[in-house]
Amino acid sequence: MVRGGRWAVLGIAAVLTVAGCGHRAAEHKPRFESAEELPESLHKDGTTILVGDPGSAVVVRLYEDPRCPACEMFETAGGSPDLREAMLVRRARTEYTLASFLDDKVGGSGSKRAVNALRAALEEGKFVEYHEVLYAHQPEESDDGYTDAYLLELASEVDGLRGPEFDSAVKSMKYRSFVAASEQAYEQAGGAQDPRGPGTPTAVINGKRIPLEYNGLLDGGIFARLLQQIHDKPGEWDRTFLPRRSE
Repeated sequence: MVRGGRWAVLGIAAVLTVAGCGHRAAEHKPRFESAEELPESLHKDGTTILVGDPGSAVVVRLYEDPRCPACEMFETAGGSPDLREAMLVRRARTEYTLASFLDDKVGGSGSKRAVNALRAALEEGKFVEYHEVLYAHQPEESDDGYTDAYLLELASEVDGLRGPEFDSAVKSMKYRSFVAASEQAYEQAGGAQDPRGPGTPTAVINGKRIPLEYNGLLDGGIFARLLQQIHDKPGEWDRTFLPRRSE
């Protein structure tokens, strides 16, 4: 959800052609058999959650808020399944920055509680699975439905996640400092143009933000082709695959 309701998906298929055969540096490594096998860790900056093979050439930084309905669309029916496949075959890795601004905008504390629970899941090595479950069962944005009870109920769907430490972390908001720091990192990512943050979902690939008007995040086919082409030609994707824009 981009602040102010400004999100749109325009067909960029005309400017994204199917990638030809290129060098794939990671192909000599075996693929991960499932999302559960993907490496996950907390970056030394204390806010970025890293998922995937650290040696992957394509780096996708995602900005998401757990209550954001557009993020749910991306995660369940948009580009996320293709991103996950790219991570499984080691073509891409993902850096997550988790925002919680919707609590202040809509009311409640569901985003903060969900981000805290996701951080607790990372501590148990279950971030990837729990992240997927949360978006698959996202409450209505206006409901503030990510209560402690609901977050624990959803955690029961992830094998090995529930336990005294995780349950206590959820109920006590153990990672509240992480939640606040992660929201601050999100806001800083907006820069001078938008000090409130870049909007969610937003993707920055290999250091270059996908412009809103060319955003293929909610179209899996477009996003998959973009990831493949960036992998094949990482040094020139911005000027080759997206229309030129005047300064």
